[in-house]
Amino acid sequence: MTAEAPVSLLDSAWGQIPRSREATAGIGSFTRTRVERIISIVAGFGSLVLGAQAFLTALGPSEEQEGWHFPLMVFVFAPLAVMILACFVGRGVRVCAGVFAFAYVLALIAWPVASAGSTPDPGGQPWIWYLVNIATLAAVLAFPLPVQVAWTILCPLLFGLVRLIQASDQAGVFLPPLGLDVSFALILGGVILTLGWMFRSVAANVDETRARAVASYATAAAADAAEQERVAVAALMHDSVLAALIAAERADTPRAQQLASAMAREALTRLANTEQDAHEGPDEPRDVGAIADDIALGAREVGDPIEVASTVGPDSPAVPGRVARALTLAATQAIANALQHAGGVGLAVIVTGGDGRIAIEVRDHGEGFDLQDVPDDRLGIRASIFARVAAVGGTATIDSGRHGTTVRLEWRQGAA
Repeated sequence: MTAEAPVSLLDSAWGQIPRSREATAGIGSFTRTRVERIISIVAGFGSLVLGAQAFLTALGPSEEQEGWHFPLMVFVFAPLAVMILACFVGRGVRVCAGVFAFAYVLALIAWPVASAGSTPDPGGQPWIWYLVNIATLAAVLAFPLPVQVAWTILCPLLFGLVRLIQASDQAGVFLPPLGLDVSFALILGGVILTLGWMFRSVAANVDETRARAVASYATAAAADAAEQERVAVAALMHDSVLAALIAAERADTPRAQQLASAMAREALTRLANTEQDAHEGPDEPRDVGAIADDIALGAREVGDPIEVASTVGPDSPAVPGRVARALTLAATQAIANALQHAGGVGLAVIVTGGDGRIAIEVRDHGEGFDLQDVPDDRLGIRASIFARVAAVGGTATIDSGRHGTTVRLEWRQGAA
């Protein structure tokens, strides 16, 4: 077993959790999602109050020409109402806020034309003035930070420019109170922008810290699970091997010797399969083509989707399921070794069946190795290949040199 097994089990368990919108919205951004929801609700209430004030002002005497007043109100207040509704509902906030932010800027640009010929009051404000900071708030809801900064500066300055164009000859009279209004709008917009950035930054930092903590806990849990399973496997192997040795020591009849041999074979099979997480499964016969497909699947799992060549000759045997699993796992281990130590250069797998036997060859064109130099504690060859194949009555040989490495696995009918 490896540490990846507990992690995959955690992933599998997580996959059983219902994937509702509420369950998945906060994955990876638990705090940020809730902060965004709070910001949108507060923005909805603020926009509702200021929007109502602007709407009531727009119902009174206006500076626009008669043909401009109503269309301009619809053009501005319709997206504002949709944005407020989206803020309370919690859906489509960014899109609706972005639409209003652009609609307001376009309305400001059209204001000098809409109010042409009117005489503005230096001491009063048109209804569009009350929406300046709502446009800033909409930018905070809809746009990334650089655009938010640009919108916070653009809207008040554009309003001031529009009023100066509208006043024309009275620009000198308009300038002092207008400068005060623009300064106030810039300050309030800056406060809104700063608060939004601060809350979002804090939420992002909390989420990042939580993610690191969860990842650290998952790693520790996986390591602990791997250690617990290693202890369990060690205890199981100790019992299996000990029982096989006791049976062999007490075997004084052919029947007892046969039983001890079977117990030893089972212990070897369990030892060989521990790192592969191989389950026993049925013992139904498998043909050569099915074994080749299983080897190809195992090769994909270890990282190399190669094509396994198979040849079926006369008298091709039906291989028992446990033998087929052992040969498949041994061949997969040989493929993994070729990928790890030879880089998969010239990797090829050939499965041949005929004359009552099945043979598997795994070849590569690597630099080769000396089997005698492999440490005794490395079980990739001795346990996963030799012991596994021997446990089902087969043979395994390795031919390795400068020309490459060839692993040959063979099983004859009646051997198991």
